[in-house]
Amino acid sequence: MNAAVAAPALATKPVRRATARRTDLTFAGIMRGEWIKLLSLRSTWWTLGLTVVLMTLFAFGLSMSLDLMAEDPLTAPALAVIHGAEIVASGYQLGMLSIAVLGALLITGEYSTGMIRSTLAAVPTRVPVLAAKAIALTVVTAIVALVGLVLSFTVTSFQLSEYDLVPALDDAATWQVFGGMTYALVAAALLALGVGVLLRSTAGTVAVSLTVLLLLPSILGFITLDWVETIVRYLPLPAAAAFLTVSESPIAGQSELAPWTGVAVIAAWALIPLVAGAVVLRRRDA
Repeated sequence: MNAAVAAPALATKPVRRATARRTDLTFAGIMRGEWIKLLSLRSTWWTLGLTVVLMTLFAFGLSMSLDLMAEDPLTAPALAVIHGAEIVASGYQLGMLSIAVLGALLITGEYSTGMIRSTLAAVPTRVPVLAAKAIALTVVTAIVALVGLVLSFTVTSFQLSEYDLVPALDDAATWQVFGGMTYALVAAALLALGVGVLLRSTAGTVAVSLTVLLLLPSILGFITLDWVETIVRYLPLPAAAAFLTVSESPIAGQSELAPWTGVAVIAAWALIPLVAGAVVLRRRDA
């Protein structure tokens, strides 16, 4: 009698554990885990803080140089046509470099500690893990871009007002530059995330990301061959200038691409490594 009563009770326990396990494997559960991992790392906060500081200081430095530009006959005409939003968002290049480091650390840190084995064991399909990381990284990067823009706007407003360059918030060009800066930072972070899945090495991923973002445009820019100039045009930073430049001022940087072409090029630089990383993540052992 007692054994007959105990049997059904025992039979229900595995069912409850299985149900809990399935709940943990939902995308919401995966997303929650990635948020915890991302926000619990000191490197995340250091990198985000560095990104904001670099963008703000660069914009402030450029705004403080307006007096010198106005006094120089060579740069004064360029200063007359520059859009104030281009000065506020001028630190985007440094921001793209530092946020790429965060994108790299988000995935390569798990490979270096071996945590990736536990992560993939809990999510055998694997691709949702990468998708959750990409979403978390996108949200955090967008927030950092917003904070950086607010601080840059604040510290540059006084100097910009001296030259009537404070960007109007009801101006479409202002929002093109501000939105474009956010878009460029997110793309740089996702580029590094995708490369990190492919290489599994922090040093290698950071080296490749910084080479693509910084070194190649700088080095190849000295070569005047037509086909090399075409390649440079489609690298991330020059492509980003296509939609981050709304004036004819050379101070803001120029691009030969149309704005929407630049948007598409930046999207390709972000998505191709991510898609390749998703394929490799499914096929390769952790």
